[in-house]
Amino acid sequence: MKRLKTVGLACAMVLITVGLWAGGGAEAATGGAASAEDVGPFYNEKNPLSDLRVRKAIAYAIDMDTLAETVLEDAVIVADSHIPNGPWKVDGLEKYSYDPDKARELLKAANWDSSRELDLVFYYGDQTTIDLMTAIQSYLADVGIKMSFRKLEGDVAAQLNSLPDDPVNGPSAVKYDLAYGARAALALQEYYNYFETGLNPRVPGNAELDALVKAINATSDIEKQRQAFFAIEKYMSENLPALPLYYQQLFIYESKRLNRNGGAYGNEQYNYDWGIVNWTVEPNQDGKRVLYTNTGPTEFFQNPWFNPGIFMPSKVLWSRLITADGALTPTDPQLAESYSLGDEGMSITFTLRDGLTWHDGSPFTVEDVKWSVELASIIPTVHPVFKKTFTSLKGYQEYADGKADGISGIETSGNTITFNFAVLDPNALLTFSQFAPLPKKYLEGVDPFKFQQHPYWQRPIGSGPFKIEEVEMNDYLVMVPFEDYYEGVAKIEQIVCYPSFENDPNLIKNAAAGKLDYGFTKNVTDVRALEAMDHMRVIPADIPYTRILWFNMFPKE
Repeated sequence: MKRLKTVGLACAMVLITVGLWAGGGAEAATGGAASAEDVGPFYNEKNPLSDLRVRKAIAYAIDMDTLAETVLEDAVIVADSHIPNGPWKVDGLEKYSYDPDKARELLKAANWDSSRELDLVFYYGDQTTIDLMTAIQSYLADVGIKMSFRKLEGDVAAQLNSLPDDPVNGPSAVKYDLAYGARAALALQEYYNYFETGLNPRVPGNAELDALVKAINATSDIEKQRQAFFAIEKYMSENLPALPLYYQQLFIYESKRLNRNGGAYGNEQYNYDWGIVNWTVEPNQDGKRVLYTNTGPTEFFQNPWFNPGIFMPSKVLWSRLITADGALTPTDPQLAESYSLGDEGMSITFTLRDGLTWHDGSPFTVEDVKWSVELASIIPTVHPVFKKTFTSLKGYQEYADGKADGISGIETSGNTITFNFAVLDPNALLTFSQFAPLPKKYLEGVDPFKFQQHPYWQRPIGSGPFKIEEVEMNDYLVMVPFEDYYEGVAKIEQIVCYPSFENDPNLIKNAAAGKLDYGFTKNVTDVRALEAMDHMRVIPADIPYTRILWFNMFPKE
């Protein structure tokens, strides 16, 4: 990954004023009927984005090389696949390099309606994203495609990822045409698992793609996995169900008040083997050891099953069965005292520590774990890696279909819980290093489709090293050590979270005022400002992280 270097912003501003090309690509088609190869495997007559020629035209219309150098300050690598560069990347994929003439030809062949306006949504609140969307809007206009863009607010997960009742024919359960977002992959399969029929809110189910997804999950043999990944990468490049734009680094920032005392660094979103109970900060003027950070709640606490670890409360309010190190390799037990694999990975057994409790003092039991997994297997807003693990369990389908009261592949006895799989999931241990069990007694009976709206998310009870002391939504959150945490009482006396996020002006304002001791970002504007502060340090980390333009190809009502 490239390191940051200074690039003149004047170049970026030029992009925003790309001249509109009169009539580009708006003419009616002049040839005969298109072939199945022309329109691709997802084609339906009710949505022009299902036409492969239109998706390719959008790809050719965007000059990502120039955008990477200017708007993104040369801190990214232009993508030609969902998987970033490395040994799992197949060579020779189409890069869809900038070619507006080719874009216009494809639109003409597809009989693109130039009066149609595409609705693009995103969920980032930073200026860099606005600049990027503005530039993409201009590039598309130059070839004859109108596009408007808007930021999603409120329950973003539901607006972005609600699934259609019919996963092959639709209609769409989401409103937008295009979505700009990311995959911060926990496991490489995550880049593709959600394309399986029934799991994707934007891409109609397809048997050939289902078979390719199945192949990357069918073996633990590294070389066989690699070949399966090469096959699916080639298919995705040729059929473009989504457009990977660029790969990005993660930047960890800390104030010089903070000392990890040997705690590990790594992919901060997913790394829980970080020893936070041993972190220390210099006492403030009142003699209190207070850690200031961001990603506090605005309307509710985010459920940790959808985007684990991106919010600081998700990282410290709940614990996991086992941990993962900085490279996301499953390591030591956490809530589990021990664990073991059986039958070549077709079963996993965890034995919980004695005396575990929730923050309210009630016992943490294997029934909480079992109930959490069963609920997570059927709610729509769950991390794809988790979903794949839980839907691979014996008896999952009968439970999902309402023919059974629970998943038969989950067995409990005393402090022990065993997960038995119907099909191999090579990332099952990774799932349990990230999945945070929730207390059954507070959420039992919740509507799976209204999970995030439950009152629990206003002041959740967890099992992690910190618990909630005080919260004012969209203002601040105060967390204090959980005195019965199995690793001992944390040395930091308070964690104060403010509701600021990537490239939010309040993030930099708080850092300048000494009110930001820890966090991470992928936004280079944040990094520039933080690096300029004497009391802050920034640590770059290479991660599997791809920004993507998603196409909604389902028909709309």
